[in-house]
Amino acid sequence: MKPRVVFDGSSLRIEDVTAIARRSALPELSSEPGFVRRIDEGAALLESLLREEEVLYGVNTGYGDSCTVAIPPALVAELPYHLCAYHGVGLGRDLGPEETRAVLAARLASLCQGFSAVRYELLSGIARLLELDLLPRIPEEGSVGASGDLTPLSYVAAVLCGEREVLDGGRIRSSREAFRECGMEPLELRPKEGLALMNGTAVMTGLACLAFERSERLSRLATRVTGWAVLATAGNPHHFDERLFAAKPHPGQGRVAARLRRDLRPGAPSRNEHRLQDRYSLRCAPHVIGVLEDALPFLRGFIENELNSANDNPLLDPETGVVMHGGHFYGGHIAFAMDALKAAVASVADLLDRQVALLCDPKMNHGLPPNLTGASPERQAINHGLKAVSISTSAWAAEALKLTMPAASFSRSTECHNQDKVSMGTIAARDCLRVIELTEQVAAAALVASAQGLELRLRLEKKDPDCLAAESRMMLELLREDSPFLGEDRALEGELRAVLSRLRRGGYSAYESGDAP
Repeated sequence: MKPRVVFDGSSLRIEDVTAIARRSALPELSSEPGFVRRIDEGAALLESLLREEEVLYGVNTGYGDSCTVAIPPALVAELPYHLCAYHGVGLGRDLGPEETRAVLAARLASLCQGFSAVRYELLSGIARLLELDLLPRIPEEGSVGASGDLTPLSYVAAVLCGEREVLDGGRIRSSREAFRECGMEPLELRPKEGLALMNGTAVMTGLACLAFERSERLSRLATRVTGWAVLATAGNPHHFDERLFAAKPHPGQGRVAARLRRDLRPGAPSRNEHRLQDRYSLRCAPHVIGVLEDALPFLRGFIENELNSANDNPLLDPETGVVMHGGHFYGGHIAFAMDALKAAVASVADLLDRQVALLCDPKMNHGLPPNLTGASPERQAINHGLKAVSISTSAWAAEALKLTMPAASFSRSTECHNQDKVSMGTIAARDCLRVIELTEQVAAAALVASAQGLELRLRLEKKDPDCLAAESRMMLELLREDSPFLGEDRALEGELRAVLSRLRRGGYSAYESGDAP
């Protein structure tokens, strides 16, 4: 039985969204009477205000710059459909299944705050899509991240109405056909419901949750790779001395150094007696990885605040009857978080790329074969080991670094200058995920290279892998299931893909127990 994540307006964590995205947990919309009553009271308040002919943006006015256009009462009911219809202009690739589930979870969390004046039935529709794994086909491009993720979220609204397409078990199908098979009834959106679904930050926030989890994993993997690279090059463990890091006490940086001390335990391969200070890619690794490690708790606050917020417009308070017109759809905090995160992650990609280069260069790897070939001495002339891996690693790292320009800096005035300052939060989140994807490729290659270097060092010094720390040894054994020691040259694409797949599933978990504070 899979665990349940309850949606009742209380705070969710990033891990709740990512568990739903991976289908390791299922959503459960609360049926607790107090929660249902709050949602119903919001919808009832809206109906009451309409009867009293109150002017409400996007309910009986046009949208955006058209907010000065009064909608005749006879046409108010049709307005949500038109919002959904004219925003069906998304292009680019479709969001993947995990990304789409994260988006649905983020939108459901926001609407459950009870300020969006939607029916409980609409919340049930979103939860049902997640439960059945009927995923709206959402093109990823077209949002500027203020007025929310209008275009991509229009695909969620349309699917709830039985329009456009869903991904169902790997197949693209019409939503109406899929609904008919599973007995789900399409909704007819009521006033404000189209706006409530679309005028929010769910796409950028859902993607940010995924980016956070993958970045956290990369921080730990990069530390393990660094430990192996230090051992492989007979590096100096005194660079990670506890007293040294007490003198510059950034907490994350200190955690990285503490993990490295665990991996560089006494009895492991011998140290370099010819070089007092290792090159920066080894000596300063805690300072590079530590930036990411220290940024993550700070950025968690930005992402989880957005996740647990009411971020559409206008908001209606069912307790006081107050209507609040504002700009909570603006994704500036997610834009900043994603721009910052991608820079920190790309720096780790650069670090690992330099470590691979160091390992492969016989001028700097302190006695290891050129390009880490494991061929016998008489056959080394025709074997090139990880030469191409090193080249490709540099290509991936360079592409990641190229994408670190802050997306938020490219705000554009749009929609007749009504949306004249926008966040670009969704572009920032997409860029961040691409940087993470490239960095994961670098990490996969660096795992293979550092493991090869470590085994070559052990053979050179006639030591057994039992001399390694237990966690490190177990990861090495796991890696060798996907990519065996490289003797004679062979094509490594399949092995790199296997390593990458396990990495992304969290299969190479590092430092999960007894982590340093």
